Amino acid sequence: MAPRVLACTACHGKEGRATPEGYFPRIAGKPAGYLYNQLQNFRDGRRNYAPMAHLLRHMSDAYLWEMARYFAALDVPYPPAAPAKAPESTLRRGARLALQGDPALGLPACAQCHGPALAGGGDYVPGLLGLPRDYINGQIGAWKAGQRRAHAPDCMARVADALTPDDIGAVSAWLAAQSLPPPSASPLPTLPPPWPCGGLGATPHGGRTP
Repeated sequence: MAPRVLACTACHGKEGRATPEGYFPRIAGKPAGYLYNQLQNFRDGRRNYAPMAHLLRHMSDAYLWEMARYFAALDVPYPPAAPAKAPESTLRRGARLALQGDPALGLPACAQCHGPALAGGGDYVPGLLGLPRDYINGQIGAWKAGQRRAHAPDCMARVADALTPDDIGAVSAWLAAQSLPPPSASPLPTLPPPWPCGGLGATPHGGRTP
């Protein structure tokens, strides 16, 4: 499979490890169902990025699953977290949003869907650590602007709509500065309830196995 995904690693880095530019995320080791959903989303127009749409436009669901499983199976080291470049008050706000949410704004904690260690869970929910600040900012902003969508229920669209620009900056700065969890905090087989949008941990999150 490696020679067949050279077009992927040209942007996402060797073995899908990501690149220093900050806008091409790590895909190695992400849950297979999550990767499959994103490939589908680019191909079918729920995510808007012309090079990805062009690359995937003629690929079948079965082939997308092959690609997703290949990258999901790669277990390669993460780089160290980047130093935080934000005031302490901003980082405290980011930590609160990530770990506790903000009931006054109707915001669940990131950890409520992405796991207590923010390492993801099941086959469809990715971890949030090891991602560049610019990438996190860009993706939440894309959901808020309606430029990124997911299979229903689109939980992130609801969350992004409730976040202010300052809150997006705070949570992305805090997440990007966190050290990766120990191996014992690897993605959970399923995520414990309650789930803000329904059966997130018990059923495929929009996934369809061909």
